[in-house]
Amino acid sequence: MAQFRFRWNRSKYLLLLFLPALAYYVLFKYVPMFGILISFKDYNAFKGVWASEWVGFKYYSLFFHSPDFPKLLRNTVVLGAYKVVFGFPAPIALALLLNEVRLGIVKRLAQTISYLPHFISNVVVVSMMFLFLSPSSGLVNRVVEWLGYSSINFMQDEHYFRTLYVLSEIWQHVGWETIIYLAALSAIDPQLYEAARVDGANRWHQLRHITLPGISAAIVILFILNVGHVLDIGFEKVLLMLNPSIYSTADVLSTYVYRTGIQSMNYSYGTAIDLFTSVVNLLFILTANWISRRTSETSLW
Repeated sequence: MAQFRFRWNRSKYLLLLFLPALAYYVLFKYVPMFGILISFKDYNAFKGVWASEWVGFKYYSLFFHSPDFPKLLRNTVVLGAYKVVFGFPAPIALALLLNEVRLGIVKRLAQTISYLPHFISNVVVVSMMFLFLSPSSGLVNRVVEWLGYSSINFMQDEHYFRTLYVLSEIWQHVGWETIIYLAALSAIDPQLYEAARVDGANRWHQLRHITLPGISAAIVILFILNVGHVLDIGFEKVLLMLNPSIYSTADVLSTYVYRTGIQSMNYSYGTAIDLFTSVVNLLFILTANWISRRTSETSLW
């Protein structure tokens, strides 16, 4: 008891600072998890959760046997994989480039310019895409026509959706995501570079043997978190870009949940699909963490 009192007196102010964060996660993350019960019931808003009929895995079976299931899963996995393959290395590359800039004002200016798109609303970003890629007046198609080719309706062509989505995501968030890597780079001891230069190491050797190993822990942890969000595609941007002509590649699990769960008011079905997505994401992150723990000394736990 005396030891507990001593620890409390020593840490009580830190615990008080922690309370708002704890309250946020309890109220907005854990309490709403009660809603997953709806996926196992034929939920009726007038009857309530408890009075609604229990149907077990009916809606999960309905989704797995739906003709839309293979297409939705393929579109979501492919789009999530594109984000990891092309989007994950982008902030690392930008951080390494910024780290090589020696002129302070140029470095700060480049950082500011790269950060700014993160604060632009997805609605504005998609509107910009429609303006720049317009087949009649868009700047991109003006250049295409100047080169002697016919204009392309990018936003109505299913073959360009994934490319446009991933590129817009990189442009919008790459600067913000470099902050973690720049912080990791700043923690590397400068004497290591000085010793390497004395030994005759060039920039490439320094990058390979000092810089990358120095930020490897941050890279591994963020990679695991990115893998855990493969199916968690940004719903808002996809919905804004979505139109019937590109459903074959653009319709993903989150937009399907919106149509079936919200618009069609089939809450049980939508909750079942959303829970399935969360479980698969959890399996991805556990697998990536297990592989990282077996192959390196870095993991989430």
